[in-house]
Amino acid sequence: MCNQEATFAASLERRQSETPTPNPPDRARLIEWFRYWCHPIRSWIGTNQRVPSGEVDDLTQEVFLRLLRYCDEALVEDPQGYLFRVATNVVNNWRQGCRVRLSHDEAWLEELQIEDAEEPENAVARTRMNQYLRAVIGRLPRRQREILLLHVDEEMTYKQIAQSQGLTYRTVLRDLTRAYSSLRQQCIKEDL
Repeated sequence: MCNQEATFAASLERRQSETPTPNPPDRARLIEWFRYWCHPIRSWIGTNQRVPSGEVDDLTQEVFLRLLRYCDEALVEDPQGYLFRVATNVVNNWRQGCRVRLSHDEAWLEELQIEDAEEPENAVARTRMNQYLRAVIGRLPRRQREILLLHVDEEMTYKQIAQSQGLTYRTVLRDLTRAYSSLRQQCIKEDL
């Protein structure tokens, strides 16, 4: 069995297991048709229909997958005519989809892009990181925690923190250095 036949057989089994029908199509008949008609339909789509070579295999497979939609009771007297009619419909649908696609202006695409900070995955990760950092900050010694929060949340300078807390500039510098060092170690340990 060639690679296309194996892919089609796998698709056929998956489709039949996903959407059971009262009278599933005769698998042997579909595989026989695929083996016999795959190359002629592929050639017809590729040469007569002017379809890009990258799309030919997909459209050929779609022809046979569409056969799965019909029950076994539909008697096909002329398989060649029937398959080429299905192939024509598949190609026409593909062309219609291509026609509807619009070329994209760069300015229009930029409007559609979401800022990295606003993407849901990043927002969730940022929220988790903030919760984790708040927990780590909560475990810092009280003075280090207060100085760090004044520096980060209140955007106070070292000098302003020293004046408001009645500490020396060097003490504020030392406590902030230790607080940042503790945070860095915890983030490295947690691989953040």
